[in-house]
Amino acid sequence: MQNASILVLEDERAIAEMLEIILRKEGFSNIKLCESVHEAKLAIKEETMDFYLLDIMLPDGNGLDVAKHIRAQSDAPIFFLTAKASDADKLRGFMNGADDYITKPFNPLELVARVKAQLTRYMKKNDVQKDTLYKFSRFTFNVDAAELIVDGVKDIIGGRLFHLLKYLCENAGQVLSKEQIYERVWGDYIFDDNTVMVHIRKLREKIEEDPSKPTHIITVRGIGYKFVGDNR
Repeated sequence: MQNASILVLEDERAIAEMLEIILRKEGFSNIKLCESVHEAKLAIKEETMDFYLLDIMLPDGNGLDVAKHIRAQSDAPIFFLTAKASDADKLRGFMNGADDYITKPFNPLELVARVKAQLTRYMKKNDVQKDTLYKFSRFTFNVDAAELIVDGVKDIIGGRLFHLLKYLCENAGQVLSKEQIYERVWGDYIFDDNTVMVHIRKLREKIEEDPSKPTHIITVRGIGYKFVGDNR
């Protein structure tokens, strides 16, 4: 776990340096400090981190936007560390992909304990992930590398699209209800039909030759979807 990479987005230098010190004392050495939304987005583009600790109020924008940017490509833990303490602010944070929401001032030891707990779960989940390669005539999906190759063009697939394609491939040939897909991919029992449909459409745009006439992700009217293909 100490090899995990951590991005800290905090514009108050004293707080950023204090966070770096306590994390290093706990054995974490791969820590990236960012002071602005622009700097954080550049860092995220260069490297997918294992953990994100984000302030919300920043000189050039909002940490919530950074969280959305992260969630588009990764399911790594996101903590908000902010002075915005109202219930509405906390709800907004969780709606934008946060795994935890900590208000300032905070207890450094409690923060580190929470970071370790989330990282342990995340790293354990990644460790058990199988090195699986799904090959089809038009595309190849490498689960371990989170890599999608369509007609010879390489693409990194992350976030919910990664988990959606993985779940569909694992259950090829089976009819899956939208409720099943939502519970497995989003880990939530409060079903959202539109969320599933939007992500299915995005995935079809990536892997189908003609997304309007899909041959891999087939709609089963009144139930959900079935993944079919020439897996070999």
